[in-house]
Amino acid sequence: MPLERLPPIAALHSYTDLAQTEVLDLLFEPSPAIHATLLPVIRTAVYRSYPDLIDACQIKLLSLAARSAETEPNPVLLSVLGSHPRLGDKNVKSPQSVAEQAGFQDDSEAEAEELAALNKEYEEAFPGLRYVVYVNGRSRPEIMEDMRARIERSDFSREVIAATQAMCDIAKDRASKLPEDTYTRKPSNGN
Repeated sequence: MPLERLPPIAALHSYTDLAQTEVLDLLFEPSPAIHATLLPVIRTAVYRSYPDLIDACQIKLLSLAARSAETEPNPVLLSVLGSHPRLGDKNVKSPQSVAEQAGFQDDSEAEAEELAALNKEYEEAFPGLRYVVYVNGRSRPEIMEDMRARIERSDFSREVIAATQAMCDIAKDRASKLPEDTYTRKPSNGN
C-alpha cells in the first residue's frame, strides 16, 4: 500500500530501504536509478525539512551532471532524468504524475499529436534526455512554447540543469501537498 503521509523527516535516515524508497517514489518517480542514486543521500544525514532533503538530492544530481558531457553523458543521470513520464503520455504510472498531467490528458487529437511530435523532436535534439518541466498552473501553450525554446536553445548542459531543477521543483511541490506524520514510528533495524 503506497504511503499517504511522509514519515517524520528527522527519522527518515533510520527507516528501512523500503520506506525510504517509497518516499523517493512519492517525491520523484518510481525508478531504480533514482533509488540507487538518492538513497545514500537520505541515509547519510538528518534533514530539518523535506525541501532540505530535496536540495541535497539536487546537489547529488548536479554533481552527476558536472561529470557528464554531451558527447558522453552520465548513463545514471540520463536514467534518472528519463524517469519522468513524457508530457502528455497516456501510460503514466505514478498517481502524482497522473494528477499533474491531468490537463494534458484531455488534449484534442491534434494537440496530442503536436505534443507527441514535440517530445520526439526534443528527444532527438537531446539524446537520452526527456523533457521535464514544473507545470505549476502554466497553460498548455506556455509549456509547448517553453519546450520549443529549449529545443531551439540546443544546449545539452543547460538542458540537464533545467531538467534537474524541474524534477526538484516538482518534488518540493509534491512534498508540500503531502502531510508529514507528527509521530515517530520505531524504525526497523533491518534494511
